[in-house]
Amino acid sequence: MNKTRRPRGRGRPAQPAVTRDTIAAAALELTLESGYDKLTMSALARHLGVAPSALYNHIANKAELLVLLQDAVMGLVDTEPLLRATRDEISVADALRAWARSYRDVFAEHTPLVQVIATLPVAGAPRTQEMYDAVAAALFHAGVPAPQVMPRVVAMESFIYGSAFDTHAPAHIFEVPAEGSQELPELRRATEAFKPGAAGAAGSNPYAEEPFTVGLDLLLADL
Repeated sequence: MNKTRRPRGRGRPAQPAVTRDTIAAAALELTLESGYDKLTMSALARHLGVAPSALYNHIANKAELLVLLQDAVMGLVDTEPLLRATRDEISVADALRAWARSYRDVFAEHTPLVQVIATLPVAGAPRTQEMYDAVAAALFHAGVPAPQVMPRVVAMESFIYGSAFDTHAPAHIFEVPAEGSQELPELRRATEAFKPGAAGAAGSNPYAEEPFTVGLDLLLADL
């Protein structure tokens, strides 16, 4: 006997088409494709193929969207070295160097999010919370006293964020005009003496890489 399949009703789908996770993932895709200046609620809705009202069922405004986005981006930062350090597979200093470099490289592509991270609480950002927990665990494992852990985290993060912006600075950022060289003899002497250890891409800031390594070494010297 032939069985006739009933047409599917038009009720609600089994699962919602839009979630906070899909919104964050789509926002990340959109910013990578078009840049942060193109990230609007309407553009994101078009990217997802839904009406803007579908987004507002999950987030209140663009500020909340940026919190979701920064947490998605934070998930790109490599924290595995920190976990390995707590298992004594690598040194804590080496783990923090690897984490800091990954953090710098990720946010060099997402510098508009730095202000979001620096000014908003981590509540509602689980990946961000997990990263900070991993950093704290590594510092505790190295014997850092509890009152010094968060100051160290903030100090490293401040350095990392500044270094992320440095990657976009022009190669001639410290260039001294010839007509002013006599008034700035020490600056000219210092800039002429600096020889980057490794050449970056053409036109890139030579102060982005070697000073980053030097700064990390200074921050981690006692670990």
